[in-house]
Amino acid sequence: MDVDGRPSTLAQFTQWTGERYGPETALRFRAPGGGWQTRTYGELGAEVRAVGRALLGLGVAAGERVAVLAETRPQWTYTHFGVLAAGAVLVPVYPTAGEEELAWVLSDSAAAVVVCDDAAQAARVEALRPALPALRAVVGMDALPGLPQAPEAALLARAAAVAPGADASIVYTSGTTGLPKGCRLTHGNLGAIQDATLPLIKGGPGDSTYLYLPLAHLLAQLIQFTTLLEGGELCYFGGRIEDVLAELAEVRPTHLPSVPRLFEKLHSVVLSLAEGREGGRERLEEAVRLGLLAAEGRLPDELRDAYEAAEKTLYSLVRGAFGGRLKWALTGGAPIAPATLDLLRACGIAVYEGYGMTESGGVISLNHPGAVRYGTVGRPIAGCEVRIARDGEVLARGPMVFPGYHADATASAQALDPDGWLHTGDLGELDAEGYLRITGRKKEIVITSAGKNLTPTEVEFAIQRSRYVSRAVMVGDRRPHPVALITLDAEEIAAWAAREGHDLGAAPASHPAVRALVGAAVAEVNATVSRPARIRAFHVLPEDFTIASGTLTPTLKLRRRAVAERYAAEIEALYAG
Repeated sequence: MDVDGRPSTLAQFTQWTGERYGPETALRFRAPGGGWQTRTYGELGAEVRAVGRALLGLGVAAGERVAVLAETRPQWTYTHFGVLAAGAVLVPVYPTAGEEELAWVLSDSAAAVVVCDDAAQAARVEALRPALPALRAVVGMDALPGLPQAPEAALLARAAAVAPGADASIVYTSGTTGLPKGCRLTHGNLGAIQDATLPLIKGGPGDSTYLYLPLAHLLAQLIQFTTLLEGGELCYFGGRIEDVLAELAEVRPTHLPSVPRLFEKLHSVVLSLAEGREGGRERLEEAVRLGLLAAEGRLPDELRDAYEAAEKTLYSLVRGAFGGRLKWALTGGAPIAPATLDLLRACGIAVYEGYGMTESGGVISLNHPGAVRYGTVGRPIAGCEVRIARDGEVLARGPMVFPGYHADATASAQALDPDGWLHTGDLGELDAEGYLRITGRKKEIVITSAGKNLTPTEVEFAIQRSRYVSRAVMVGDRRPHPVALITLDAEEIAAWAAREGHDLGAAPASHPAVRALVGAAVAEVNATVSRPARIRAFHVLPEDFTIASGTLTPTLKLRRRAVAERYAAEIEALYAG
């Protein structure tokens, strides 16, 4: 990452940004009293040096692992860059990780120091000490900079000695089965991602990125690097997910990395408001059509007045929900319905879908200004080769691809072939213009007892496009036909019931009207898929899947085996019926 004079490693990152952007605002965050505070690039560098010097004071050697167990907040960033400046290796841990996963990550990585969010998290780690022989210190995140510090010259020398090929982090994938594997990512891997993506979606001083995604996840870390590298402002959410929309209106960001659900929820709200008025749905559809014409520069003069009216009643309100300044949003992990993308684009908000995995440094392909295709995850980024194997698996190769898993040669050999191709485990297609479409997971293919191969995610995502559905899970491996477990979007169901005059009582999932509503969504999808893939029966679950129940990973991926075990009786009843 030495383009345009940038440092060759992340160990000197904040030293460089401090010299380049010194007095500009780097960070914005909630103060304890509720207002907003800021830190300049110069102050960010000072905080990072204090953490790095404290780590050296604790005896952290170059290449040793330092784990971070905390929520997204400025101190996470100070610690992250402090670890890298000390020549150590970051091991991020989700604060929601269970005891088994926490013990595994800390022991497998041989973490020498664990930096914790608060006393409760520190107590969890202390309880595991007998099983962690490499652990020397458990430190509170807020207390870390105040510990005895090594000389600053020692820290600067350590940072300067870090090579691009050295490990920057070991990120444990929140696997859908079994214990997570530690992906080694080098300074060079992460630098290659920055070099490839910076020219695609540009930002700079005056721009503001709102961050509510967990910094334990690689995507949030990449957004952090990019924002600060370009001299923008990184704005942290206040810690409560329910406050995100209110904070967006308050901080008025220009950039927003997000999970698809945020955009889908906003679309649902707009639809609900439209349906609450006579002819509202038709007027909404016409406003979206006009907005798309304007976005493409094809709005006829005779429709200008209608467009201006829609600006007052729709476009400005949607932009206002995000603060009114949003230029673009970035998302991945699951496809977004074209109707949602159309609504946002009509209102002047571009949403770019991308694809990647931890093993690829976080990014393989990306839609971006001037190169967007709905239903795809964009074209491969510069330096990343992509090809489709004979069995449909997506393979990737390039300087961003990781060197292997920590202390697991067998898994590394399975992921990386002798020619350096990363076997992603995802199934996909490349179209004639190089856009990549992901069609499913190789390990999740359902093979019915009739020998039909089905890709569950295509059917599941189609059902989930109904705003009344939260999650859909296809079941059917070694069974005569597929069935589905479906969970409800509680807010949308409540709003629908109020509009339609239904009293759903204490058990909405079992109400006949709700079952009919979900049945209509399933029938609509069944009409578009092949006969073997049609859902023959479904069960509406009384609760959603959650991280706490073990049915979702910390990155909100479905744990299919856990779902099948938890709801085995419901599945058997569907086939018995």
